[in-house]
Amino acid sequence: MSRAPKRRARRVATVVLPVLGLLAVIALWWLATVFFSIEEFLLPGPADVLAAFGEYPVYLLEHTWVTLVETVQGFGLSIVVGVPIALLIVSSTILERMIYPLLLALNAVPKIAVAPILVVWMGFGPAPKILLVFLVCFFPVVISTASGLKSTPAELVELMRSLDCTRRQEFVKLRFHHALPQIFVGLKVAISLAVIGAVIAEFVGASAGLGYVIVASGASADTALAFAAMGLLGLMSIVLFYGLVYLEHRLLPWAG
Repeated sequence: MSRAPKRRARRVATVVLPVLGLLAVIALWWLATVFFSIEEFLLPGPADVLAAFGEYPVYLLEHTWVTLVETVQGFGLSIVVGVPIALLIVSSTILERMIYPLLLALNAVPKIAVAPILVVWMGFGPAPKILLVFLVCFFPVVISTASGLKSTPAELVELMRSLDCTRRQEFVKLRFHHALPQIFVGLKVAISLAVIGAVIAEFVGASAGLGYVIVASGASADTALAFAAMGLLGLMSIVLFYGLVYLEHRLLPWAG
């Protein structure tokens, strides 16, 4: 088989196989609700969840947009802050020894414990949600960026220095370029956690967002609507993750 058909077959498999996996899960879910006669308020069937989508489409889309904006803003903030801190860590052993323990301590704090405090400090608006997403994403962004920058082959660094390159040129033209695959690994981990961070914050105190929808639906025993919101959260995570994968393939064709 020539290269073009192989590439086409691989692309088809990339789409078809996940769809088949999803259909298999939905089928098992439906069979479980029928076989065990599970009440709808305990575990709604796929048809019930689909009906909830049809009944509240605008409502769900509005809250999806709120969660999406919080997620993207917090994730973007973690990149803006995290990458420069990683550069500081790599550029100085003293700074590395000062900052790393603080990063570990910050990451060790359970984020669900921080969420109520952020609401007390910042109110019920989007700010505490964005900040919690930032806290969840910050550690993997910093660690992956620092690891990538430090993994540059020593012989290449020595070559750059022998050519009288400045420290800035060494980082921009060599270290950062070499670190990009590792950075994208951290970004993909972070974007997967970002949606979780937004939902945790919305559980604690919010008047909008899919986390708010899940809490409100649980209080009214409308589990079909709660499952519809969870389905949208899953779809959002998939879209954001594969958006980063696409960006990685466009920027780093040699790494794929």
